[in-house]
Amino acid sequence: MNILAVESSCDETSVAIVSDGKKVLSHIVLSQIDIHKVFGGVVPEIASRNHVIHMTRVFEQAIKESKLSIDEIDLVAVTQGPGLIGSLLVGINAATAFAFANNKKIVGVNHLIGHIYAANIDNEIKFPAVALLVSGGHTELLYLEDHMNFKMLGTTLDDAVGEAYDKVARTLGLSYPGGPIVDKLAAQGSETYKLPRAYLDNDSLNFSFSGLKSAVINLVHNANQKNEEIRVNDMCKSFQESVLDVLVDKTKLAAERLNVNQVIIAGGVAANKGLRARIAEKIKDKEILIPAMKYCTDNAAMIGAAAYYQYQKQGAHPNYLIGGLSTIPFEMMEIE
Repeated sequence: MNILAVESSCDETSVAIVSDGKKVLSHIVLSQIDIHKVFGGVVPEIASRNHVIHMTRVFEQAIKESKLSIDEIDLVAVTQGPGLIGSLLVGINAATAFAFANNKKIVGVNHLIGHIYAANIDNEIKFPAVALLVSGGHTELLYLEDHMNFKMLGTTLDDAVGEAYDKVARTLGLSYPGGPIVDKLAAQGSETYKLPRAYLDNDSLNFSFSGLKSAVINLVHNANQKNEEIRVNDMCKSFQESVLDVLVDKTKLAAERLNVNQVIIAGGVAANKGLRARIAEKIKDKEILIPAMKYCTDNAAMIGAAAYYQYQKQGAHPNYLIGGLSTIPFEMMEIE
Protein backbone atom coordinates (compact mmCIF):
# COMPACT_ATOMS: atom_id res chain seq x y z
CA MET A 1 0.00 0.00 0.00
CA ASN A 2 1.48 3.32 -1.13
CA ILE A 3 0.38 6.19 1.11
CA LEU A 4 0.81 9.87 0.31
CA ALA A 5 1.04 11.70 3.63
CA VAL A 6 0.83 15.40 4.50
CA GLU A 7 2.07 17.10 7.69
CA SER A 8 1.54 20.80 8.40
CA SER A 9 0.73 21.00 12.11
CA CYS A 10 3.25 23.75 12.89
CA ASP A 11 5.93 25.33 10.70
CA GLU A 12 7.16 22.40 8.58
CA THR A 13 5.49 21.82 5.22
CA SER A 14 6.02 18.13 4.56
CA VAL A 15 4.77 15.55 2.08
CA ALA A 16 6.03 11.95 1.94
CA ILE A 17 5.09 8.74 0.20
CA VAL A 18 5.45 5.61 2.33
CA SER A 19 4.96 2.02 1.23
CA ASP A 20 3.38 -0.45 3.72
CA GLY A 21 4.20 1.78 6.68
CA LYS A 22 7.91 1.12 6.32
CA LYS A 23 9.58 2.00 3.05
CA VAL A 24 9.92 5.74 2.59
CA LEU A 25 9.81 6.39 -1.16
CA SER A 26 10.02 10.16 -0.81
CA HIS A 27 10.35 12.53 2.11
CA ILE A 28 10.16 16.30 1.56
CA VAL A 29 10.32 18.70 4.51
CA LEU A 30 10.34 22.45 4.00
CA SER A 31 11.31 24.16 7.26
CA GLN A 32 10.38 27.71 8.26
CA ILE A 33 12.93 28.00 11.09
CA ASP A 34 14.82 30.87 9.45
CA ILE A 35 11.58 32.80 8.97
CA HIS A 36 10.47 32.50 12.60
CA LYS A 37 13.90 32.80 14.22
CA VAL A 38 13.71 36.60 14.16
CA PHE A 39 10.52 36.43 16.30
CA GLY A 40 11.97 33.96 18.81
CA GLY A 41 9.24 31.41 18.09
CA VAL A 42 6.61 30.34 15.59
CA VAL A 43 4.09 33.00 14.53
CA PRO A 44 0.92 31.04 13.59
CA GLU A 45 -0.35 33.39 10.88
CA ILE A 46 3.04 33.52 9.16
CA ALA A 47 3.35 29.73 9.38
CA SER A 48 -0.02 29.10 7.74
CA ARG A 49 0.62 31.64 4.96
CA ASN A 50 3.92 29.94 4.10
CA HIS A 51 2.19 26.55 3.99
CA VAL A 52 -0.20 28.01 1.40
CA ILE A 53 2.70 29.36 -0.67
CA HIS A 54 4.74 26.16 -0.76
CA MET A 55 2.30 23.23 -0.38
CA THR A 56 1.73 22.57 -4.10
CA ARG A 57 5.47 22.58 -4.84
CA VAL A 58 6.16 20.17 -1.97
CA PHE A 59 3.40 17.85 -3.25
CA GLU A 60 4.91 17.85 -6.74
CA GLN A 61 8.43 17.22 -5.47
CA ALA A 62 7.35 14.31 -3.25
CA ILE A 63 5.48 12.59 -6.09
CA LYS A 64 8.37 13.13 -8.50
CA GLU A 65 10.95 11.80 -6.03
CA SER A 66 8.88 8.67 -5.30
CA LYS A 67 8.92 7.72 -9.02
CA LEU A 68 5.29 6.60 -8.68
CA SER A 69 2.40 7.64 -10.84
CA ILE A 70 -0.65 9.10 -9.13
CA ASP A 71 -2.54 5.93 -10.08
CA GLU A 72 -0.10 3.93 -7.92
CA ILE A 73 -1.00 5.91 -4.79
CA ASP A 74 -3.52 3.89 -2.77
CA LEU A 75 -4.32 6.16 0.17
CA VAL A 76 -3.96 9.77 1.32
CA ALA A 77 -3.15 10.57 4.95
CA VAL A 78 -3.00 13.96 6.64
CA THR A 79 -2.25 15.29 10.12
CA GLN A 80 -5.60 16.10 11.69
CA GLY A 81 -4.26 17.62 14.91
CA PRO A 82 -3.22 18.69 17.44
CA GLY A 83 -1.35 21.72 16.18
CA LEU A 84 -1.82 25.29 14.96
CA ILE A 85 -5.32 25.54 13.52
CA GLY A 86 -4.41 27.64 10.49
CA SER A 87 -1.47 25.42 9.61
CA LEU A 88 -3.50 22.23 10.04
CA LEU A 89 -6.29 23.51 7.80
CA VAL A 90 -3.87 24.18 4.93
CA GLY A 91 -2.64 20.58 5.02
CA ILE A 92 -6.13 19.12 5.47
CA ASN A 93 -7.53 21.13 2.56
CA ALA A 94 -4.60 20.23 0.31
CA ALA A 95 -4.84 16.51 1.13
CA THR A 96 -8.63 16.51 0.76
CA ALA A 97 -8.44 18.27 -2.62
CA PHE A 98 -5.83 15.81 -3.87
CA ALA A 99 -7.86 12.81 -2.67
CA PHE A 100 -11.09 14.13 -4.18
CA ALA A 101 -9.51 15.05 -7.51
CA ASN A 102 -7.84 11.65 -7.86
CA ASN A 103 -10.59 9.49 -6.30
CA LYS A 104 -8.41 8.31 -3.40
CA LYS A 105 -9.44 7.24 0.10
CA ILE A 106 -8.27 9.50 2.93
CA VAL A 107 -7.48 9.15 6.64
CA GLY A 108 -6.82 11.79 9.28
CA VAL A 109 -3.94 10.89 11.61
CA ASN A 110 -3.28 12.26 15.08
CA HIS A 111 0.06 14.06 15.15
CA LEU A 112 1.16 12.41 18.41
CA ILE A 113 0.49 8.92 17.09
CA GLY A 114 2.60 9.86 14.07
CA HIS A 115 5.55 10.62 16.34
CA ILE A 116 5.25 7.17 17.91
CA TYR A 117 5.25 5.43 14.55
CA ALA A 118 8.35 7.36 13.49
CA ALA A 119 10.19 4.81 15.65
CA ASN A 120 8.64 1.98 13.64
CA ILE A 121 9.97 3.07 10.24
CA ASP A 122 13.48 1.66 10.67
CA ASN A 123 12.63 -0.67 13.55
CA GLU A 124 9.74 -2.82 14.75
CA ILE A 125 7.60 -1.99 17.78
CA LYS A 126 7.23 -5.05 20.01
CA PHE A 127 4.17 -4.79 22.20
CA PRO A 128 3.66 -4.08 25.00
CA ALA A 129 5.87 -1.00 25.09
CA VAL A 130 6.21 2.30 26.92
CA ALA A 131 6.66 5.48 24.89
CA LEU A 132 8.01 8.80 26.15
CA LEU A 133 6.66 11.45 23.77
CA VAL A 134 8.58 14.70 24.19
CA SER A 135 8.27 17.77 21.97
CA GLY A 136 7.78 21.52 22.00
CA GLY A 137 4.08 21.17 22.70
CA HIS A 138 3.74 17.79 24.42
CA THR A 139 5.20 15.63 27.15
CA GLU A 140 3.38 12.30 27.53
CA LEU A 141 4.24 8.88 28.90
CA LEU A 142 2.19 6.21 27.10
CA TYR A 143 1.50 2.49 27.36
CA LEU A 144 1.28 0.78 23.98
CA GLU A 145 -0.77 -2.43 24.10
CA ASP A 146 -1.07 -3.01 20.34
CA HIS A 147 -1.21 -1.04 17.11
CA MET A 148 -3.48 1.97 17.65
CA ASN A 149 -4.26 0.86 21.21
CA PHE A 150 -2.48 3.33 23.49
CA LYS A 151 -3.18 4.60 27.02
CA MET A 152 -1.74 7.61 28.79
CA LEU A 153 0.27 6.99 31.96
CA GLY A 154 1.28 10.57 32.63
CA THR A 155 1.47 14.02 31.07
CA THR A 156 2.84 17.46 31.85
CA LEU A 157 0.77 19.53 34.23
CA ASP A 158 2.11 22.78 32.80
CA ASP A 159 4.95 23.37 30.32
CA ALA A 160 5.98 20.80 27.74
CA VAL A 161 9.65 19.91 28.00
CA GLY A 162 10.50 21.40 24.60
CA GLU A 163 8.74 24.61 25.55
CA ALA A 164 10.84 24.78 28.73
CA TYR A 165 14.02 24.37 26.67
CA ASP A 166 13.02 27.24 24.37
CA LYS A 167 12.11 29.55 27.26
CA VAL A 168 15.35 28.82 29.12
CA ALA A 169 17.30 29.44 25.91
CA ARG A 170 15.55 32.80 25.48
CA THR A 171 16.32 33.72 29.08
CA LEU A 172 20.01 32.98 28.44
CA GLY A 173 20.03 35.10 25.28
CA LEU A 174 20.29 32.11 22.93
CA SER A 175 18.54 31.95 19.56
CA TYR A 176 15.51 29.93 18.45
CA PRO A 177 14.95 27.00 18.43
CA GLY A 178 16.53 26.71 21.84
CA GLY A 179 16.48 22.97 22.42
CA PRO A 180 19.37 21.96 20.13
CA ILE A 181 21.48 24.90 21.33
CA VAL A 182 20.97 24.10 25.02
CA ASP A 183 21.77 20.44 24.33
CA LYS A 184 25.00 21.40 22.54
CA LEU A 185 26.15 23.85 25.23
CA ALA A 186 25.25 21.41 28.01
CA ALA A 187 27.82 18.98 26.62
CA GLN A 188 30.46 21.68 27.18
CA GLY A 189 29.39 22.63 30.72
CA SER A 190 29.32 21.33 34.29
CA GLU A 191 26.41 20.98 36.70
CA THR A 192 27.31 23.85 39.01
CA TYR A 193 23.88 25.43 39.52
CA LYS A 194 21.46 23.78 41.94
CA LEU A 195 18.10 23.35 40.23
CA PRO A 196 14.96 21.49 41.38
CA ARG A 197 13.70 18.09 40.22
CA ALA A 198 9.91 18.02 40.00
CA TYR A 199 9.11 14.40 40.79
CA LEU A 200 5.71 15.50 42.27
CA ASP A 201 5.56 12.32 44.37
CA ASN A 202 7.13 8.87 44.25
CA ASP A 203 4.25 7.22 42.39
CA SER A 204 3.26 9.97 39.97
CA LEU A 205 4.07 9.56 36.29
CA ASN A 206 3.05 13.15 35.54
CA PHE A 207 5.57 15.89 34.80
CA SER A 208 6.01 19.56 35.70
CA PHE A 209 8.60 21.91 34.23
CA SER A 210 7.26 25.37 35.05
CA GLY A 211 9.05 25.44 38.42
CA LEU A 212 12.36 24.47 36.83
CA LYS A 213 11.93 27.14 34.16
CA SER A 214 11.14 29.73 36.85
CA ALA A 215 14.19 28.67 38.88
CA VAL A 216 16.46 29.37 35.90
CA ILE A 217 14.76 32.72 35.24
CA ASN A 218 15.17 33.73 38.90
CA LEU A 219 18.85 32.73 38.98
CA VAL A 220 19.54 34.75 35.84
CA HIS A 221 17.53 37.74 37.13
CA ASN A 222 19.33 37.73 40.50
CA ALA A 223 22.71 37.48 38.81
CA ASN A 224 21.88 40.41 36.57
CA GLN A 225 20.78 42.46 39.60
CA LYS A 226 24.14 41.76 41.26
CA ASN A 227 26.04 42.33 38.01
CA GLU A 228 27.31 38.74 38.17
CA GLU A 229 28.14 36.70 35.10
CA ILE A 230 26.03 33.65 34.26
CA ARG A 231 28.12 30.73 33.04
CA VAL A 232 25.84 29.81 30.14
CA ASN A 233 27.33 26.38 29.45
CA ASP A 234 27.05 25.42 33.12
CA MET A 235 23.47 26.70 33.33
CA CYS A 236 22.53 24.67 30.25
CA LYS A 237 24.16 21.59 31.77
CA SER A 238 22.42 22.10 35.12
CA PHE A 239 19.04 22.63 33.47
CA GLN A 240 19.40 19.62 31.18
CA GLU A 241 20.49 17.34 34.03
CA SER A 242 17.36 18.30 35.98
CA VAL A 243 15.14 17.58 32.97
CA LEU A 244 16.80 14.26 32.14
CA ASP A 245 16.70 12.98 35.71
CA VAL A 246 12.92 13.33 35.80
CA LEU A 247 12.18 12.15 32.25
CA VAL A 248 14.36 9.06 32.46
CA ASP A 249 13.48 8.08 36.03
CA LYS A 250 9.74 8.17 35.34
CA THR A 251 10.12 6.33 32.04
CA LYS A 252 12.20 3.63 33.73
CA LEU A 253 9.64 3.33 36.55
CA ALA A 254 6.77 2.86 34.08
CA ALA A 255 8.71 0.29 32.05
CA GLU A 256 9.52 -1.75 35.15
CA ARG A 257 6.00 -1.64 36.59
CA LEU A 258 4.39 -2.71 33.34
CA ASN A 259 7.10 -5.22 32.39
CA VAL A 260 7.21 -4.05 28.77
CA ASN A 261 9.39 -5.30 25.93
CA GLN A 262 10.54 -1.92 24.68
CA VAL A 263 10.97 1.73 25.61
CA ILE A 264 10.31 4.21 22.78
CA ILE A 265 11.51 7.81 22.82
CA ALA A 266 9.71 9.96 20.25
CA GLY A 267 9.02 13.58 19.34
CA GLY A 268 11.31 16.47 18.53
CA VAL A 269 13.16 16.28 21.87
CA ALA A 270 14.08 12.67 21.03
CA ALA A 271 16.82 14.26 18.90
CA ASN A 272 18.43 15.53 22.13
CA LYS A 273 21.82 13.80 22.41
CA GLY A 274 21.85 14.08 26.19
CA LEU A 275 18.49 12.30 26.44
CA ARG A 276 19.60 9.53 24.08
CA ALA A 277 22.77 8.93 26.11
CA ARG A 278 20.97 8.97 29.47
CA ILE A 279 18.28 6.53 28.33
CA ALA A 280 20.97 4.11 27.09
CA GLU A 281 22.86 4.48 30.36
CA LYS A 282 19.93 4.04 32.77
CA ILE A 283 17.64 1.55 31.00
CA LYS A 284 19.72 -1.49 30.10
CA ASP A 285 17.20 -4.31 30.53
CA LYS A 286 14.76 -3.09 27.84
CA GLU A 287 15.18 -2.61 24.12
CA ILE A 288 15.32 1.11 23.31
CA LEU A 289 13.71 2.45 20.13
CA ILE A 290 14.47 6.00 19.01
CA PRO A 291 13.64 7.30 15.51
CA ALA A 292 16.39 8.36 13.15
CA MET A 293 17.18 12.06 13.55
CA LYS A 294 15.33 12.97 10.34
CA TYR A 295 12.11 11.42 11.70
CA CYS A 296 12.23 13.03 15.19
CA THR A 297 10.96 16.48 14.24
CA ASP A 298 7.66 17.02 12.43
CA ASN A 299 7.56 15.18 9.11
CA ALA A 300 5.07 13.47 6.82
CA ALA A 301 6.86 10.10 6.74
CA MET A 302 5.72 9.41 10.31
CA ILE A 303 2.13 10.25 9.32
CA GLY A 304 2.32 7.79 6.42
CA ALA A 305 3.78 5.13 8.72
CA ALA A 306 0.98 5.57 11.28
CA ALA A 307 -1.72 5.73 8.58
CA TYR A 308 -0.85 2.24 7.32
CA TYR A 309 -1.66 0.65 10.71
CA GLN A 310 -4.60 2.96 11.35
CA TYR A 311 -6.16 1.98 8.01
CA GLN A 312 -5.84 -1.73 8.86
CA LYS A 313 -7.73 -1.16 12.12
CA GLN A 314 -10.22 1.55 11.26
CA GLY A 315 -10.44 1.89 7.49
CA ALA A 316 -10.70 5.20 5.67
CA HIS A 317 -13.03 8.11 6.30
CA PRO A 318 -16.44 7.65 4.66
CA ASN A 319 -16.14 10.92 2.77
CA TYR A 320 -13.66 13.67 2.07
CA LEU A 321 -14.75 15.76 5.04
CA ILE A 322 -12.40 14.43 7.71
CA GLY A 323 -14.31 15.89 10.63
CA GLY A 324 -13.08 18.02 13.52
CA LEU A 325 -9.47 18.70 14.37
CA SER A 326 -8.30 15.97 16.75
CA THR A 327 -6.55 16.56 20.04
CA ILE A 328 -4.90 14.12 22.46
CA PRO A 329 -6.62 10.76 21.82
CA PHE A 330 -5.41 8.76 24.81
CA GLU A 331 -7.36 7.59 27.85
CA MET A 332 -5.64 7.75 31.23
CA MET A 333 -4.41 4.46 32.67
CA GLU A 334 -3.68 4.03 36.37
CA ILE A 335 -1.00 1.51 37.37
CA GLU A 336 -0.07 0.22 40.78
